[in-house]
Amino acid sequence: MVNLEKVNSATSLLKGVAHPVRLAIMEILKPVDHMCVSDIHEKLGIEQAVVSQHLKILKDRKILVSEKQGKHCFYSIKNENFKQLLELIDQCNECD
Repeated sequence: MVNLEKVNSATSLLKGVAHPVRLAIMEILKPVDHMCVSDIHEKLGIEQAVVSQHLKILKDRKILVSEKQGKHCFYSIKNENFKQLLELIDQCNECD
């Protein structure tokens, strides 16, 4: 029997990363320990408010974690397995 709670949790997680901006954010964060919102928004070249909205979604889905240091909020990927997920997505794209 299928564990629907587990399926729903996986679906929520995948929906969390299933957006070009959110995938780009994760790619930016993959090689670093953490990064502040302003640096992420500069790398993406989009408005900081838009980046903040997507960071909130990733944080709410427990994909990213954040830490406040003074005025700045730093984000990082919560779990190394998410970095592996990005690598698997890259490998699947190479199969086309």
